[in-house]
Amino acid sequence: MRAFTQPSFVAACQAPWTGSNSAVEFTQEIKSEEVDFGGGAAKAASEEHIPVLLREVVHSLIQADSGVYVDGTYGRGGHCRSMLARLAPDAKMIGLDRDPEAVAAAQVLAQADSRFSIFHARFSQLADVLEQAGVVGGAQGILLDIGVSSPQIDDASRGFSFNADGPLDMRMDPTQGLSAAEWLNTAVEEDIAKVLFVHGEERNSRHIAKNIVAARPLSTTLQLADIVEACVPRNRNNMGKHPATKTFQAIRIFINAEDQELRAGLEHAFAALAIGGRLAVISFHSLEDRQVKHVFRGLSRPPSMPRRLPVRHSDQGISARLIGKSIKAQSDELATNPRARSATLRVIERIC
Repeated sequence: MRAFTQPSFVAACQAPWTGSNSAVEFTQEIKSEEVDFGGGAAKAASEEHIPVLLREVVHSLIQADSGVYVDGTYGRGGHCRSMLARLAPDAKMIGLDRDPEAVAAAQVLAQADSRFSIFHARFSQLADVLEQAGVVGGAQGILLDIGVSSPQIDDASRGFSFNADGPLDMRMDPTQGLSAAEWLNTAVEEDIAKVLFVHGEERNSRHIAKNIVAARPLSTTLQLADIVEACVPRNRNNMGKHPATKTFQAIRIFINAEDQELRAGLEHAFAALAIGGRLAVISFHSLEDRQVKHVFRGLSRPPSMPRRLPVRHSDQGISARLIGKSIKAQSDELATNPRARSATLRVIERIC
């Protein structure tokens, strides 16, 4: 992963929040959009997958019907197809996904719509993808949908779910890197505990790590889930949450280097925007959202300067503006897609 070299991204690490004056108006505009969450464009994308915050994503990103747009996590194409439906014949849509199964599914759309092309790539490779695609002048809109997808969770053979037995894999790209089982069966107890605490905020990380090492070798998801369940008491205030939720999240993030990919993805995506272009990011848990929020705040505020220093507003070096506040799924979407409950959308626009 490249280190941040742009001054705006270095400054993003120290940014206080400056709210958007148009947050209320923006939310009202979104509510006026009509999307059929059980069908329409979402259903056309896949009978098994409903994209989250579809109405909000389309409304936020499509400011003009021409130009270049990027779906950084194609998945099963719900967001991508909906955006294509709003774009002109001369527009261009580029899709990325690190999952070979998602790339294979996207080939169908690429053959049917000449405006769309798909690349087997990660967030950190976005700059290379845009260069290969011949993009000049920047993108009008880029979407990053962070984390694991519903098709990956629902397929027990991928090893992401603690509710169904399957091989303990968890790799978004099964052709690269160590599987979860390979890592858990060889890592030292201290490293396992650290991963569970840092990436899952799991208070019982040391106890769980000790029991994992004692039970090795592990090979299936239910083996791991049972070990964790024996270590972590159920939350009386949230009995529906499985005790292994944080552990599976932490291991998945580590195995796929998701935190590094997100940081690199934010850097490359913002750098790839045209002036006036927008970056929309969907996250599903607080660790991801905090990272996105931190970077967005930094990009949308001036750098720290001595008090009373006479500097014109136009010379303050602000590179972006926040578009509204964080956006959550509304009741009509939650009624048909409960998984959208944990999704958060943040949008930023490049201004210089």
